[in-house]
Amino acid sequence: MRYLSFLWFLLAMGAGVPSAAMAQQKLKWAHVYESSEPYHTESVWAAEEIKKRSNGKFDIQVFPASSLGKETDLNQGLTLGSVDIVIGGPSFAARSYPRFGIAYYPFIFRDGDHLLAYSKSPLFQEMVNEFRNKSGIQVTAYTYYGARHTSAQKPFTQCADIKGLKIRVPDAPAYTATWQACGANPTPIAFAEVYLALQNGTVDAQENPLTTIEAKKFFEVQKAIMLTGHIVDGLVTMVAPHVWSTLSPAEQKMFTEVMQEAAARASAKIKKREAELIDTFKKKGLQVIEVNRKSFQDAVLKNKPVDSMGLARADYDRVQAVK
Repeated sequence: MRYLSFLWFLLAMGAGVPSAAMAQQKLKWAHVYESSEPYHTESVWAAEEIKKRSNGKFDIQVFPASSLGKETDLNQGLTLGSVDIVIGGPSFAARSYPRFGIAYYPFIFRDGDHLLAYSKSPLFQEMVNEFRNKSGIQVTAYTYYGARHTSAQKPFTQCADIKGLKIRVPDAPAYTATWQACGANPTPIAFAEVYLALQNGTVDAQENPLTTIEAKKFFEVQKAIMLTGHIVDGLVTMVAPHVWSTLSPAEQKMFTEVMQEAAARASAKIKKREAELIDTFKKKGLQVIEVNRKSFQDAVLKNKPVDSMGLARADYDRVQAVK
């Protein structure tokens, strides 16, 4: 009898081995955006949805507002293994895979719908595959971030007006092109430090989508918003090599589907809010100004042509052809 009890004990212990091997996998999903923004709320939704669809196998915690580091740190973290999933600008991935940079050539996209069509195009899928083959990082989704406009202490209406203007830009070459072409002084400053830089006069201006100007409260320390629309911006969701390579094909498919659904949900919210914000900023007492966009575009094409930025004219033409 004691022998049978001991045998049952061993079998029970043995039965526990597979469940230990299938222990819950905790993952870190990080970004630099505020917890109120759709990029965060939809990332949280995606994390919960992945947990549900995997029957609890993947427990993903989302870290907003640069809490795990600046965007450069997060992108490096994908390779180093310190983070598992990141949503952020492809301009940072373009440092190691320059073709992604074509999406940041000023005025390349007509609007948000053009950008999202590009994200579903054979051209973008070709880039995603090349990037994964080079880095191991899998791009799973593309979210519309918004058309980037400019806020400043003094209004302007054309390229010639901004000569010498100190303007904060992200630390990536594509963001400096418009401003250098017009003779301004673009200054890279970490995203988390922009409000203070505007407040204390380190820079006089910054450029971001209207939704970001709202979320980061830049309107509190600026007097005018110029609708330059110089870059129609997006964010990519990226899964680290040490995670993606361990997922089964079914899990990879599930991660991709959930993340793309989250991106579509966030994109729709951003489009809706963009349309509302012009009146919101006017009610807060800011000047909202339509600019001569052609004056900026002409300066970029003349002073910062596509090939001068290490980008391929063939990729530019293929993006332009996307419907």
